[in-house]
Amino acid sequence: MLTALLCLGAVLLDQRWGEPRRWHPLVGFGDLARRVEVLLYGPPELNDAARRTRGVVAVIVLLVPFTVAAALLAWLPLIGVIVALGLLYLAIGARSLAEHAQAVAAALDAGDVPLARKKVAMIVSRDTDDLDEEGISRATVESVLENGCDAIFGALFWFVIAGAPGVVLYRLANTLDAMWGYRNARYVHFGWAAARLDDLLNWLPARLTALSYVTLATRPALAWRCWREQAPGWKSPNAGPVMAAGAGALGLALGGPACYHGAWQDRLALGEGLAPRAEDIGRAVKLTQRALWLWLGVIALGGWILA
Repeated sequence: MLTALLCLGAVLLDQRWGEPRRWHPLVGFGDLARRVEVLLYGPPELNDAARRTRGVVAVIVLLVPFTVAAALLAWLPLIGVIVALGLLYLAIGARSLAEHAQAVAAALDAGDVPLARKKVAMIVSRDTDDLDEEGISRATVESVLENGCDAIFGALFWFVIAGAPGVVLYRLANTLDAMWGYRNARYVHFGWAAARLDDLLNWLPARLTALSYVTLATRPALAWRCWREQAPGWKSPNAGPVMAAGAGALGLALGGPACYHGAWQDRLALGEGLAPRAEDIGRAVKLTQRALWLWLGVIALGGWILA
């Protein structure tokens, strides 16, 4: 039950305070990762195998010390519980995700498309300069669904499984994937280890997140069918189930072509129904929030059964 109480406490802290506005540890970790990249990336003439090896070393150097430190601090007899609570709180970004999405919706509701493009650019990696209302809404809904796993459910899963060191390992690996997990000329080899580790750590949380979306869907059979039929063809093995199930749960048509760094990607269609509009952003946020309370209920039930 202690784990369940810590999960509830961290979520309530996030709901009350959100992410720290200044000196967030993940921001500092990102700065550190950039310095490690400068030191280990190597000269342009390196072959692919050497570049990949350097990427593996970078991941080890960045993740192992913090994971071990979290384990040691969590075992301290007096402050270990507080440390675990604080680390989980810092790893969860439910309120921040909702606030960013709602800022996009508010700009669209006000008819300020240029502002909406600026707001959505803060949470997606695709090019946003030419997006219309439908494109902005689609990008935002997709981000909310996918980041529900990355910023909420994956952190809860690994805290339940492995406590403070588990959630630290997961969240830092997820951050490295966001920085280096691109299949472009610079990161296809150097970022290989970060991307594969994130895929591994997210494999089960992503499918539990998708199951949550199916469970809460108005038409669960549709959400399940979208997951089963559409997810296998998606470019990411973990984002596919999450986004397909979420699109089906919302009854929306997501996916489709999108421009990243000036190059168009012919993405598969996800979901089924109408094209997303501004009001669907709020529906996506509510779906993740309902899924969060579902997770907390299941965790509490598991703690009660095991107590």
